[in-house]
Amino acid sequence: MPTARKTDPAAAGPASIPVAEGEEPWTAEELAEVREELTDEVARLERAIAVAEAGLQDLFSDGSEGAGRDPADVGSTNFERDQEMSLAQNAREMLEQAQLALRLFDSGEYGACESCGQPIGKDRLQVFPRATLCMTCKKREERR
Repeated sequence: MPTARKTDPAAAGPASIPVAEGEEPWTAEELAEVREELTDEVARLERAIAVAEAGLQDLFSDGSEGAGRDPADVGSTNFERDQEMSLAQNAREMLEQAQLALRLFDSGEYGACESCGQPIGKDRLQVFPRATLCMTCKKREERR
């Protein structure tokens, strides 16, 4: 009597990732490449955040803004601190996108627009693997 085999959603194969009309189905090699790119992006962003946070720590502990400090130096330090905070926040947002895309990939839900449910499109995902919206929904979001 044959036994039923359980299938891992992450190993379900190319047929499980939707493609836009007119696109070729995903190959196992293409999927492995996209997953590796997402994993590398998560690691890269985690390192970038650690570096930015260390830089911020240095800027915050770089002395006081008390008497005797040149106002131009204080202004320069404040500018650097604001810029580092902005870069760190941007990296955190990109990390969240990459982690979400990786979770969707591993759960077998990757490639479908989280807004409308239509395929995001193979071409778009190969260029921007973190994408969770199709171009139509992304354009609509950017107009808001």
